[in-house]
Amino acid sequence: MSLLKNIGLYLQMIWVVFSKPEKWSIFRKRLFDEIHLIGISSIPIVGVMSVFMGAVIALQTASNMDSPLLPEYTIGYITRSSTILEFSPTIISLILAGKVGSNVASEIGTMKITEQIDALDIMGVNSLTYLVLPKIIGAILFFPILIIFSMGLSLVGGWLSLMLSGLASTETYVQGIRSFFEFSNIVYALVKTVVFAYFIVSISSFYGYYSKGSA
Repeated sequence: MSLLKNIGLYLQMIWVVFSKPEKWSIFRKRLFDEIHLIGISSIPIVGVMSVFMGAVIALQTASNMDSPLLPEYTIGYITRSSTILEFSPTIISLILAGKVGSNVASEIGTMKITEQIDALDIMGVNSLTYLVLPKIIGAILFFPILIIFSMGLSLVGGWLSLMLSGLASTETYVQGIRSFFEFSNIVYALVKTVVFAYFIVSISSFYGYYSKGSA
């Protein structure tokens, strides 16, 4: 029953969030604030993790290629495919779930416990739309940018690791990255990222908004 109750509350929250938008001028300011807090502040950790992630993928691929039948450019091909299809959209989204999700839940939860949300409701402000909608839209807009940034840095990290270890040349690595490239893979990764962004922020907002306690 608790699970069904939470699902019902979540769906009710989402309905209110999207059915009663605030004024555009207010929403725009809140949106830019959330993009900075959720997205831009996440760039450093995404960058560091992406470089090391790409380096590990490239090194593991190169060190386990024992077959003489596989061309050397396969290293770049596997690194690119693994990064674009799975590692950047999935692993980076998991990292963002920990960072962004905890920040969103703690911020809204603190406002709930300190009765700031009650004050917004008393003033006639739709607290769900005012607090939650800019976070969801901000994440949906900026998470894909972070993932594209992650893809690029992962490939650079893979290249650096191969150059330092001497396991492959720049020419063959770049050839592998360009081989059999399909733009649909990036579209698939970004669609998956948008879904992750929506659920990360909306579920975190739900648990923050319905947290219990008192000032």
